[in-house]
Amino acid sequence: MAERVMLLDELRDQSIQAVLEKVAEGGEQVIVRLPGGQQIVIAPQPQLTLKPLPVLEGYVPEGWKDALYPAG
Repeated sequence: MAERVMLLDELRDQSIQAVLEKVAEGGEQVIVRLPGGQQIVIAPQPQLTLKPLPVLEGYVPEGWKDALYPAG
């Protein structure tokens, strides 16, 4: 993952929403250096895509909820 280092002063005129949208769209992490030497890393999380559930053959019999089941 690509990364970009920025000083806090460089971000002063930008809204937090704009910065986060750029990070999400660009796919790169941004390291923000604070005046005291501390650093904050802003990185996008990979988007998870789920596979569709399989369609199974079979059926559920009518009245299955009302049936009497033996205790365990």
